[in-house]
Formats: sequence, structure tokens, C-alpha cells
Amino acid sequence: MEIYDISQTLHEGIAVWPGDRPYRYEWTMRIRDGESCNVSAVTMSTHTGTHIDAPLHCDESGIDVAAIPADRFIGPARVVEVQVQQRITAADLRRLPIDGVERLLFKTRSGRMKARESGPGFVYLAEDGAEYLGGLGLLLVGTDAPSVDSCDSETLASLRILSQYQVTILEGARLDPVPPGDYELICLPLKLAGLDGSPVRAFLRRQTPARRAAGDRRVGGNPRSTGKAAG
Repeated sequence: MEIYDISQTLHEGIAVWPGDRPYRYEWTMRIRDGESCNVSAVTMSTHTGTHIDAPLHCDESGIDVAAIPADRFIGPARVVEVQVQQRITAADLRRLPIDGVERLLFKTRSGRMKARESGPGFVYLAEDGAEYLGGLGLLLVGTDAPSVDSCDSETLASLRILSQYQVTILEGARLDPVPPGDYELICLPLKLAGLDGSPVRAFLRRQTPARRAAGDRRVGGNPRSTGKAAG
């Protein structure tokens, strides 16, 4: 069995979205100071490292991360490599083998950017690309970039479009060492009531042929294959 840890390691100095609170930790109890155990505390943005965006992130009436159905985070997924310089468009997507997929992860040059920068230059999803993916009835879209929108976006249009289609969004995945193909995705956010996102510990497990065939049967029965959901 082959397992890929696609989570970024959280540490002081990890890149965060411009304006977000940086990751910090402190020890509140230490054995070396005579306490009975070690206890630490952290402060950070909910969008630090590899993370899930909840609909609440871009919509005051959207559900929080604790309310996202659990079936979005575990199940068959496909990693596709997209060799574009700036943005992924609907035309790019039409050339990819993604029909019938429930969870789709984009491997781009963003995963090779120095220190996983959150500044300009990463590959993002164009609005028509987001519309195209929404129409496929996907449960989850993931990317190795820090956002599905460009760094200078003021509207977060692609995020809003995917959320309107009830597509869960995984950002900042560490996909550079992962070969394209079919896997089982496991990416579990913290159950944070009332919040707009959460870091995740995410894994891809290489499927055996028998498991892949079972996954294909489930994908074929996807009840959310068409139609745009209310925001």
C-alpha cells in the first residue's frame, strides 16, 4: 500500500495569505519548569497550510466547516497534472479525463514554488473553469496552490462559484511528489463550530485495482451529477 502525506507541516514562518494572522505557538506548561506535563497553545488563520474552505468563508449565510458533510473528505479522488502558467480554464478542463470523478485534485507548478508562497504567481482557477467543474457535480476540488482564486482577486469569484454548486474546496495540498492517478483521499478538518475553514491532515492512498473498480461504480452513481445548487 502506498500512502502520500499531502499536508504542509505547520511551523512558525509558514507562508500565509497576505493579511492573515501568522502561525504562532507557545508553551503554557512545561515539565522542565516543574509542571506535570507539556501543554502548548497555537494561534493562526483557519486557512493556514493545507486547509478546507467552508461556504461561510465567502457567504455570511453559508454553512460553517463543522457542518460540511463528512463524505466530502473521504473517498475516491483523481490527481491530474495541469501544465499551465497562470490559470486553469474550461478549455483546459475539457481536455482532462475527469468525467465521473467525485474528488479532483490539481497538481500544478504552484507546488514547486519557493516556500509555498502565497504571493502572486501561483496557478488559479478561472471563473469559466469553476463553472465547468460545478456542472460536473464534484464533491471536492483541491489544488496545490494557496487559493482557487488569484492573489489579487477582490471578489473570490471562483470560490463563490464552487460554493454555489456545493463543491468543497481543499487548498494548499502538497502534491509535487504525487504521480497523477486515482487514489483514496482522506482529509479531515477540525470540527470548528461557526468558523469559515480549518487546517487538515490530508493523505492520498494508492488504490488497488479491486478498490478502484469499486470506486468507479460509486462514481457512476453520483446523485449530484447535474444542476446548480442554491448558494
